[in-house]
Amino acid sequence: MNFMKISTVAIFIVLFFFNPIFAQKFTISGYIEDGSSGEKLIAANVIDVKSQNGVTSNLYGFYSLTLPKDSVILSISYIGFQTKIVELYLDRDIDLNIQLGSSIEMEVVEVVGERFERIENETQMSRVDIPIEQIKKMPALLGETDVLKSIQLLPGVQSGGEGQTGLYVRGGSPDQNLILLDGVPVYNVSHVLGIFSVFNADAIKNVTLTKGGFPARYGGRLSSVLEINMKEGNMQEFHGEGSIGLISSKLTLEGPIWKDKTSFIISGRRTYVDLITRPIIKAAAQQDGVQLEPRLFFYDLNAKVNHKFNDKHRLYLSAYSGADVFSSKFTEDDFSATGGIDWGNIISSLRWNYRITNKLFANTTLTYSKYDIDILSAQEDESEPGMINSFSAKYTSGIEDLGGKIDFDFIPSPNHYIRFGANATHHTYSPGALVLESTFDEIQLDTTIGSQQVQSMEYSAYIEDDMSFGNFKANLGIHASAFDVNDQTYFSIQPRLGLRYLLPNDVALKASYSQMTQFINLLTSESFSLPTDLWVPSTDRVLPQESWQVAAGVARTFLDQYEISIEGYYKQMDNVISFKEGASFLLGLDADWQDKVTQGTGESYGAEFFVQKKKGKFTGWLGYTLSWNFRQFDEINGGRTFPFRYDRRHDISLVTSYKFNDKITATLAWVYGTGNAISLPIYSYPIAYDYFRSEFDGQVFEYEYFNEIESLGDKNSFRMTDYHRLDWSIEFHKKKRKWERTWVVSCYNSYWHRNPYYIITDNEAVLDDNGNFLYNQKVFKEISILPIIPSVSYQFKF
Repeated sequence: MNFMKISTVAIFIVLFFFNPIFAQKFTISGYIEDGSSGEKLIAANVIDVKSQNGVTSNLYGFYSLTLPKDSVILSISYIGFQTKIVELYLDRDIDLNIQLGSSIEMEVVEVVGERFERIENETQMSRVDIPIEQIKKMPALLGETDVLKSIQLLPGVQSGGEGQTGLYVRGGSPDQNLILLDGVPVYNVSHVLGIFSVFNADAIKNVTLTKGGFPARYGGRLSSVLEINMKEGNMQEFHGEGSIGLISSKLTLEGPIWKDKTSFIISGRRTYVDLITRPIIKAAAQQDGVQLEPRLFFYDLNAKVNHKFNDKHRLYLSAYSGADVFSSKFTEDDFSATGGIDWGNIISSLRWNYRITNKLFANTTLTYSKYDIDILSAQEDESEPGMINSFSAKYTSGIEDLGGKIDFDFIPSPNHYIRFGANATHHTYSPGALVLESTFDEIQLDTTIGSQQVQSMEYSAYIEDDMSFGNFKANLGIHASAFDVNDQTYFSIQPRLGLRYLLPNDVALKASYSQMTQFINLLTSESFSLPTDLWVPSTDRVLPQESWQVAAGVARTFLDQYEISIEGYYKQMDNVISFKEGASFLLGLDADWQDKVTQGTGESYGAEFFVQKKKGKFTGWLGYTLSWNFRQFDEINGGRTFPFRYDRRHDISLVTSYKFNDKITATLAWVYGTGNAISLPIYSYPIAYDYFRSEFDGQVFEYEYFNEIESLGDKNSFRMTDYHRLDWSIEFHKKKRKWERTWVVSCYNSYWHRNPYYIITDNEAVLDDNGNFLYNQKVFKEISILPIIPSVSYQFKF
């Protein structure tokens, strides 16, 4: 009898899993795009309303959903677009490309299944997506919309200081952020010493920041991944947009080269302060009999071409070039002098999308990235007849990458999303060299001082699976990497884990663990980032940086609009790098840079609170961070642990935008942060450093000169004044018959809080009660560089 029961159960199982009547499944796959432009939509949601199974589109708009044979009601939704419902009977594999129409008020039509896009349904934690339209509405310094300054307003992210674009994420330093533009690393992200970023918002499609719980596909940095993807260009019709501001203008053009097949986009930005001031400066100099030719500007140029061969093959070619130029030439009679500093990036990528099957998608990418800096000082004297005396000193530094990678997306079922791939990158480092050339009295000198080029290879491979089991989801993966430099090879295996469990009332519990390894380093000052900062590799003496991070939190969507999350994290970092006390690269160029650095440990922990509203007339977010951040080096601060310069106990940011009507939109941003940690002298004492003796008229005079030595206390044991400011902007829109224009009035630091940029030592007179001078005492004064700055700009679209 038992045998009969067992046989019956076995037969049922076999029939259930192998009989097409019970188990036959088919796949719906294709692309999701903007119906008006053909732009692919990233992370759009495709839900089967009946079974509540669903998927999201990948970075190229591709989706694949496998379901049992049956009638299907698909709900396709994306923030800012109207939800689309598609009904069909699934009895075969179906190719279904979906076009969504834009929603006028950014309100998604509410249907069953829309909840799938909520934050509590995602396995990933510590990730924030900011709609690019929200970024473009934010108040901007001098009217320059800035992607990185918007990112700085998120919890867990701090700026380097007043006006700086550097990112310090969960206790990390700027070099620990992997910043990708169309999948290519960007090594310098700032213009004008950090006042502006290199990213032109008009050319950008989406921005995503990952601070922890890193999926296995990411690697190479310890603290964050910032993904910025460019627009692809309108496949349907020609469009343009631009703006004219106080210091710069920009213009973006896009449209089809071959309708529904090939599109392009090109976007440029340039400052023109030099064009305005150059005639004035030259005229003033000529009055004194000299010629002065200043060159002071920065520019960005983005371009992209997208070609669709068919539904299986697509090709993307994108490029970026940008630079800062700060130089001048002085000429008087037969003497001339030139000096300046130029730095910039060149980036390009070639991507090939191949839809291998309706469940397997591949992307192959070739990448190129180059950052370099040139500092020039030269002079030439032709005052002696028939002879030219000249001298020039040129300092150069930079990094150049050439890489290739292949990534696969495999979606066998709604409960599994598998990604795997591999990457190889060749790095060439130029960690600073000074070229001296001179000619005096027909004697020529030509020599080079400094470090030589170093080359390395970096390899990585990964596999991850985003899996779902009812209320439980997990992202499990592993990232393997290797680094080869100067006959030294490093290997690293980095496990990644993300978990989510959905409680009643749609409250999600999330947790993550990740290990990261970083093989390249940025030698920089703690005070502020300069273009002279150096990218250098790990070597046999300088070990790779490593970290592990755990995080846990809760997330929920309230009232179908407000995403709320609370997270706690702890991060441990090993082999973090710093200059030794008193060392810098520009002092002692003949020495090896490895002799000037030391390595130690870092520790960071804290909690983050975040509320975000992405759609509707009222949008924005509120973020709060409570954090601690420490460093320890055996050769710094006597080996004692000290607060990192950007250890800030409290950070608060509030961003709100309200669309009153089709003509007026107002945005406000307020930010507060605990003052930066700094080191200050706590006492000083005089020492004799020179002695002078003289005789006059039979008398002997003796003089002894003293110098003052200052002694610092514990490193970073003092605090600057707390930082806070209020920015606002108002947009005035008007639609014409064939185009629209917008006037933007904005104000930076509107209540003129004097936020400190750096501190100087000064002498201040001490007086008695009668106002008589007693003595000078030393005081510390905070210097602010950015006061209240109003601005106006004119924007247009056609």
